[in-house]
Amino acid sequence: MPEDPFLVECDRLSALVNPVQYEHLRWSREDGPMLARLVAFAFEALEDRPEIEFAEEGATKDLKRYIVKVHSTRVCAVSIYLEAGLAVFKIEPIDRSRYLISDGSPVMIAFDDANEQWVADTLQELFSRISDGSAG
Repeated sequence: MPEDPFLVECDRLSALVNPVQYEHLRWSREDGPMLARLVAFAFEALEDRPEIEFAEEGATKDLKRYIVKVHSTRVCAVSIYLEAGLAVFKIEPIDRSRYLISDGSPVMIAFDDANEQWVADTLQELFSRISDGSAG
């Protein structure tokens, strides 16, 4: 759907007059709800798995970062963020965890294609990269 020329011009004027304030408004109108939707999908994916918990730690406005706890044991971190119109999930090792991450590369897709199933599949992919380091 084409954008309304009036709204486009209002955005241009707002950004011209106060770029910082405009960016705050743009983020709360566009990126904020998109990020919240991805986070909701992630929590929904784990809804039936009470032994796996996401605990927010190190998050910012633009990046939601969760420590993955399994049976109350800190395992890794999962970050959820937006980058150039893409939904991005990334896994990383954390301090105080004996678990290793075999591949820290992010999994991403165009935001418009991200849905509940994609998030569940992505978490499955990220979780498959976790090991205890004992395998050869």
